[in-house]
Amino acid sequence: MNKILHFISVLTLTVSTVAVQASESSDSHPAPDTVAFDERLTDYEYPYPVSFFDFQSQGKALQMAYMYLPPVDEEKPVVVLMHGKNFNGAYWKTTADWLQKQGYGVLIPDQIGFGKSSKPTDYQYSFSALAHNTRELMQSLDIGQAIITAHSMGGMVGTRFALNYPQATQKLILVNPIGLENYLRYVEYKDVGFFYQNEQKLTPEKIIAYQKKNYYDGAWNPDYEALTVPLAGMVNGPDWDKLAYVSALTYDMIFTQPVVEDFRYLRVPAQLILGTRDRTGPGRNWKKSGVDYELGRYDRLGDQIHQLNPAIEVSELEGLGHAPQIEAFERFIPVYKKALAQ
Repeated sequence: MNKILHFISVLTLTVSTVAVQASESSDSHPAPDTVAFDERLTDYEYPYPVSFFDFQSQGKALQMAYMYLPPVDEEKPVVVLMHGKNFNGAYWKTTADWLQKQGYGVLIPDQIGFGKSSKPTDYQYSFSALAHNTRELMQSLDIGQAIITAHSMGGMVGTRFALNYPQATQKLILVNPIGLENYLRYVEYKDVGFFYQNEQKLTPEKIIAYQKKNYYDGAWNPDYEALTVPLAGMVNGPDWDKLAYVSALTYDMIFTQPVVEDFRYLRVPAQLILGTRDRTGPGRNWKKSGVDYELGRYDRLGDQIHQLNPAIEVSELEGLGHAPQIEAFERFIPVYKKALAQ
């Protein structure tokens, strides 16, 4: 059972775990290098009550953590919010709060391998498998159809969900998704061992440096730092060696399971919301010899996807980066509101 602990505002303890409240607007939080969490983020408190969906997949008994806020307005559908690789469902709090005020239901799962969900090391991680798990979760809650909103790596899961389960997808809204390019066209293949070694070297300082540079264009504030606490805490925690391997397995699917061609075959309403400053390009540090293609040009990728499938709408947020819903919610929400309504 999930144990919800109250936020500790003054860090005077020397124990290895601290209860932390997830928030996108936290003025007070422990420094990322002072926290340590186990593999299920037991002592990291999510913004809403967490439930667990017990199911079988690939012969394994697994638990999928999720937060579910039923619709306030019976006429409004459920919105499924899919998280990115370096996050868990908790970072959607501000968006979820807004959706509830509009009357929508909100389902926020932690995918297998992430957040408070099970993290098997002998699981065949695939976007289709994660999409299937999400569909099973929806069915367990009697959610027949939903609006899928997905960010970053979640966009690859969401795209495969919409392709595999169009009858369950009212519309697909992708927020700065990765997977808009087939990375192995441009970069060398690296096996799971390569990513495992890289992840073993991860530190809270490196997490902050990466997100500060790549997500927020060098800007930094307590809100951004608060979102690094779960990952930093797992890096500091007792299970990081195992979690580093799980992370390596999920890196592998990003490179070996491209979804960009799926856009040609989508038969559901779909929209891209893109912060055009984003330059996220997995593998750019090991591009193939002679390749001069520039990965991660989100100021160009929207047009490329629209050419693949002219039915896909593209909305661009000039000057925003990889996480516009966090960086500038007041600019993101009018565009998102329009996408929901279309």
